Amino acid sequence: MTTHTTARPAGLERRSFLKWSAAAGGTVALAGAASHFGVLPGVGPANAATVSSLDADRTVWSSCNVNCGSRCPLRMQVKDGRIVRVLPDNTGDDELGTQQIRACVRGRSIRHRIYNPDRLKTPLRRVAGTRRGAGEWEEISWEEAFDEIASTIQRLIKDYGNESIYLNYGTGTLGGTITRSWPPIETPVARLMNCVGGYLNHYGDYSSAQIAGAVGYHYGGWIGSNSLDDAKNAQLQILFGNNTLETRMSGGGETFVSQQTKKLHNVRTIVVDPRYSDTALGLADEWVALRPGTDAALVAGIAHVMISENLHDQKFLDRYCVGFDEDHMPDGVPAGSSYRSYIMGEGPDGTEKTPDWAASVTGVPASSIVRLGREIGRARPVHITQGWGPQRHANGENQARAIFTLAALTGSVGVPGGGTGEREGAYSLPMANPFATENPVQTAISVFGWTDAIDHGPEMTALRDGVRGKDKLDVPIKMVWQYAGNALTNQHGDINRTVKLLEDDTRCELIVVIDNQMTVSARYADIVLPDVSNAEQLDIIQQGSAGNLGYTIVADKVIEPLYDCKTVYEMMTEIARRLGVEQQFTEGRTQEEWVAAVVDASRENIPDLPSFEELREMGVWKVKAPTDSGNVALADFRADPEANPLATPSGKIEIFSQQLWELARTWELPEGDRITALPEHLDTWEGAAEARANATYPLQVIGHHYKQRTHSSYGNVDWMKEAHPQVVWINPGDAAERGIANGDLVQVFNDRGRIQLPARVTARIAPGVMSVPQGAWYSPDRRGVDVGGSVNSLTSWHPSPIAKGNAQHTTLAQVQKV
Repeated sequence: MTTHTTARPAGLERRSFLKWSAAAGGTVALAGAASHFGVLPGVGPANAATVSSLDADRTVWSSCNVNCGSRCPLRMQVKDGRIVRVLPDNTGDDELGTQQIRACVRGRSIRHRIYNPDRLKTPLRRVAGTRRGAGEWEEISWEEAFDEIASTIQRLIKDYGNESIYLNYGTGTLGGTITRSWPPIETPVARLMNCVGGYLNHYGDYSSAQIAGAVGYHYGGWIGSNSLDDAKNAQLQILFGNNTLETRMSGGGETFVSQQTKKLHNVRTIVVDPRYSDTALGLADEWVALRPGTDAALVAGIAHVMISENLHDQKFLDRYCVGFDEDHMPDGVPAGSSYRSYIMGEGPDGTEKTPDWAASVTGVPASSIVRLGREIGRARPVHITQGWGPQRHANGENQARAIFTLAALTGSVGVPGGGTGEREGAYSLPMANPFATENPVQTAISVFGWTDAIDHGPEMTALRDGVRGKDKLDVPIKMVWQYAGNALTNQHGDINRTVKLLEDDTRCELIVVIDNQMTVSARYADIVLPDVSNAEQLDIIQQGSAGNLGYTIVADKVIEPLYDCKTVYEMMTEIARRLGVEQQFTEGRTQEEWVAAVVDASRENIPDLPSFEELREMGVWKVKAPTDSGNVALADFRADPEANPLATPSGKIEIFSQQLWELARTWELPEGDRITALPEHLDTWEGAAEARANATYPLQVIGHHYKQRTHSSYGNVDWMKEAHPQVVWINPGDAAERGIANGDLVQVFNDRGRIQLPARVTARIAPGVMSVPQGAWYSPDRRGVDVGGSVNSLTSWHPSPIAKGNAQHTTLAQVQKV
């Protein structure tokens, strides 16, 4: 195995090495300073003193394709067949809509992924008779791998049917067309499986399962909110758990858009979050620190102030909404079921949702809630968006719907400067995807339910487990494809329980992992197929979220595939050949011909789109949105709701959902779970209320997204680990109570697992809350303590009630000094 280490004279410590390198004429990039990334000291054949003076043979356009919401072009410089420099986009300027799409620290460190010691080099098979995860592998040929996979697929389809084969969630390569790993229907693995009868599908995703599940009942489907550049038209901007400066921190994301809009227009901004995030630090005029999982209670307290002082937009609510008051309810619903009745204590629970009540639930002072209610009620329009944080709870659907409802209370839906309360939208190019095919199998499970489907698939039903397409599953999952994803273990809930399930190979008989790194999930495979990186193949990239900028990237083949790696298109073609469906799979096209076909098909909706060869030369093609007002969601509905009804049963915004009213009466829910027709605050298992009563595990744990990595991608990159080490955030009061000082090594634990990592004692986290950056690679020691610090060693398999999504922010634990 070839390893790649930083070249430095023997005996020099890192700080001295940096000084030495600079003195020797080298260009030093301090990890963490994004504007200086690009020259990597000592990786590869040249050392730090000489790499900056290399004359590259060529510069090739590529991109960073991980699932951060952004898609950023990269210019890779090649010398002697090796990437020696990574440069950012050099087109455009510093204006909104024409900006340079500058990659963040992760994309600029991509060479450390491409030339990583963890790179997979050849097909591997678990040694027969050894335990999954034991690390006992044998190298096999590609022919052996393809033959075994194809024959197993044929046997499983014959014995169990196509529903026994599952494509697991994975977003390690996202944005591409031929190489994308999600959504499943658009992946090359899905295309292969569809040629032989299909596969068990999933709905939802780990990022946004609850909000995506909730929005259908409220708006009739995903709408998106106004783009962040549209905040210039607002009197007030509110971000609920929306941390763009860390999660989408690039020119291809929302960092530049939100920062520039704030700089130019200085709209007052409030960030609601248990953590004083980088977005709160960089954009907010006020930080509202609340207990995790209590956003709906905060909205209720704000709504009480607005209703009591007549600060809500009654005219908007009357015309565009169902369920706000008793005069606008569906037929057959008992009196007292409206949102206003719930807020004013006239509903079934009889509790008035006063600011004092909300303060007792959220931890936000009642005086602050009163002030917020008045400020929000008097501002018009109000630009409200939410990130994925509030909805990733056991009551996440109601959290999301409550924030939607606050947008309606202000009457700010469908107008410039307003929003729907969903995640921010953006202008985008309507690129085509002729590569995608239809799945003949209609059955689907929640994205978070695959472990249940392995464990007890035939017991899973539509009414209890959210099975779609049929009343129940007939067979368990017997084979899993995991393409470019780490959700087989690392990103799933309760890793220790998941690992025990996967170790039993009598349940799931074959696990195939396709990746270019030996990820945590790859450790638990039966066959590992070494994929190339995006720099080793050609694809066309669909844009990220960048306000009023639309763009596409041709990410060209920069270098030849390393080691004995193949593209996923080559892999699926070979397996298709063995299954007798090669022509159906390829349609006679190479990967390059498919990319050209995507460009040709896209020109129908984008007449000005250059040809494939022109795009290949340009690298990135940009289009500014046609209007200066930003992306305004539901503008047509606001202008004429009768002519442009929503896809809800009423055609209106449904604050009270009769569909959820029926589900609450028919679905079979675990004890403690509830579905409500209104966006009520719900106390849940391991929620804020239980934390205050639980002496054993009294602290709430959330897992914030982190600059070091995108989920787990880049999690094994040395630069990123040095710049952004894994730590647990603890409030000073909670730390002092346990004798913990900043930098102390601690263990965070509950009945499901135990992790070990340094403490970051900081007032930037609310009292009673700990935050463990999500995505760190699970690494249990001999005692079973996860010294990698993955928050999912602590989280649960228990899904949310409606979307059956991953409630991984609903977790209680304790912490102690090691």
